Amino acid sequence: MGINTKKLLYSKRFAYLVYRFIRIYSAGLRLRVINEAPWQQHVETGGKVLLCVWHQQFFSLIRPFKAYEKYRPGLMISRSRDGEMIAAVANYTGWQTVRGSSSRGGRTAMSQMIRHLQENRLGAHILDGPRGPAGVVKNGAVKIAMDSGARLVPVYVEADAKWIFNSWDRFFVPRPLSRVRIRFGDMLPQIPRTTDAAELEAWRKSLEDRMRPGLVR
Repeated sequence: MGINTKKLLYSKRFAYLVYRFIRIYSAGLRLRVINEAPWQQHVETGGKVLLCVWHQQFFSLIRPFKAYEKYRPGLMISRSRDGEMIAAVANYTGWQTVRGSSSRGGRTAMSQMIRHLQENRLGAHILDGPRGPAGVVKNGAVKIAMDSGARLVPVYVEADAKWIFNSWDRFFVPRPLSRVRIRFGDMLPQIPRTTDAAELEAWRKSLEDRMRPGLVR
């Protein structure tokens, strides 16, 4: 009987092997986490936080973000086949996944993320996923933060040595034993409820302007 390669690659068993590989590989990185305490204190005193990440940088976050499992954090992942793998790895990391994106199932997924934040107080959002364009913040993060009452917190990843892939997002993986810095930016102000398109665009642009200098070109 032949092996169904596609079925194997998108199976939970293979996702677990990927997760274990990332855990082992990342254990050798020289990791430094900067400015983590302010947003954690906000969550632990009843506030809500939505961590904001570029698609190219999430590999480096998989191992250290395991430490936030105690918060039952939420993450929105696309319904694509590749999203199946990412969602499974996130689940093994202790993150609760909500499936949907701007192109498929987005409205339902956003409602679920808002409810998750209201109940559990921590989530993360991949700003330019799942298909880009790279470095362009989509509207989802602002709307989720506004409707849930969460504060947006930029996350930046830097690696002294890395492999950069020839992909739409210039996805990167730190080289073995390299120094990696995960830096949390300051919490953005609370976004007031509004239906005014110009105000929402101003918040989106403000987040994008804060995040874009952290992109690896």
